[in-house]
Amino acid sequence: MKICIRAAGLIKSGPERELIDDYLARSRKLGRGLGLPEITESAIDIRNCKSRTEATNAILSTVNPAERLVVLDERGKSISSRQMAQQIADWRDDGVNRLVLAIGGADGFEPSAVPPQTDRWQLGRLTWPHRLVRVMLAEQIYRSLSILAKTPYHRD
Repeated sequence: MKICIRAAGLIKSGPERELIDDYLARSRKLGRGLGLPEITESAIDIRNCKSRTEATNAILSTVNPAERLVVLDERGKSISSRQMAQQIADWRDDGVNRLVLAIGGADGFEPSAVPPQTDRWQLGRLTWPHRLVRVMLAEQIYRSLSILAKTPYHRD
């Protein structure tokens, strides 16, 4: 199964970019041995979008119905790192070809523009800057793969 982070906004350089790149590189190393051969990030420029619906459509435009879509949403389900790891493993084992984890713009996703079968997760109840959300999601992918690879986990 391939994993892709699709996120509104561009992060060209700086500490957030370095952290994202580091966690994705670590994830790629672990992922190959776990049946997750490709872990990517796709930044979507939504500056010209005139509405939340347009921004949602731009972010989700390349996701096809056969892929598994998870949008990060403040009203989404709160899951633990272990639950995320197990969900990734379950989807992989069920034959999902691609998992897309989507981060919306500042106003989030337009609910009516999100496909009905979409999963919604949250990264807690606090409000986070989008640059940090991308870092935290990249880290949680790495943490999930570390759990699946049975590397030492600080919670054990």
